[in-house]
Amino acid sequence: MITIKNIKSILFFLIGFISLGIGISGIILPVLPGLPFLLFASYCFAKSSKRIENWFKNTVLYEKYVVRFLQKKGLTRKEKIRINLIADTFILFSILYVDILFVQIILVGTALYKHYYFIKKIKTINKHETTS
Repeated sequence: MITIKNIKSILFFLIGFISLGIGISGIILPVLPGLPFLLFASYCFAKSSKRIENWFKNTVLYEKYVVRFLQKKGLTRKEKIRINLIADTFILFSILYVDILFVQIILVGTALYKHYYFIKKIKTINKHETTS
């Protein structure tokens, strides 16, 4: 019999798998940031099952991108600029595409908050700190 717990597990697995696919695409494509999707995939896999979480934590993607971000507790200036430029491009396209003023205001607010968060909340580290 299917329970709520099984449905949640399956849903988290599917969302994690989709996020993993987007994260891998983000590593390959320069216009899409991969790290946020890999972090989200890690969260979803952890919520879906312990076995899937352990599998994901043993992948090269997790070790190269997620662990590196979590261990250094910040991003280099170059990484911050790249992520912000990519996100701003998508936000700008969305603002130009959507004709609803309320949605445009929310998008501008989101962009401003994103910049605040990257400047004030995420530590900027030197490039030599990433090689440790």
